[in-house]
Amino acid sequence: MLTWLIALPAVAVVSASTHLLLRRGGRRLRWVAAANGVLLVGALVLVELATRAGPSAAAQHPGTATATVTAATTAASAGTANGSALLGAAIAVAGSSIGAAIAVAYTGSAALAAISERPELFGRAMVIVGLAEGIAIYGLIVSVILIGRA
Repeated sequence: MLTWLIALPAVAVVSASTHLLLRRGGRRLRWVAAANGVLLVGALVLVELATRAGPSAAAQHPGTATATVTAATTAASAGTANGSALLGAAIAVAGSSIGAAIAVAYTGSAALAAISERPELFGRAMVIVGLAEGIAIYGLIVSVILIGRA
């Protein structure tokens, strides 16, 4: 998990530079292909590191008692589960908030255009904008459930 969090800024930098190179166009498309190749190789290395993770340091000491190793393994897995649940809750809130923002932007502008032509559509337009905002509430509910189980 720590490897993924350390690599996240590198992925963000490569993604941002790829976006900038695509905006410029022209001969820079070779650089875009190279940046995407570097990103792919980096992702494959991270997947390989995650799948080949060895035993923990506590399990490698032969002189430790079995109960101590079992307790340490249980505590480590509980900490990982807590961290994963909290990370999942954060992703749920962030994703639903971004989705709701995009939905409200489109429905809000369309609602304003419709209201400017026919003012009697105000009630219907606000209901549609409210439904788009409900996406964020669903993400909040999912995050509360995940935090409750952590």
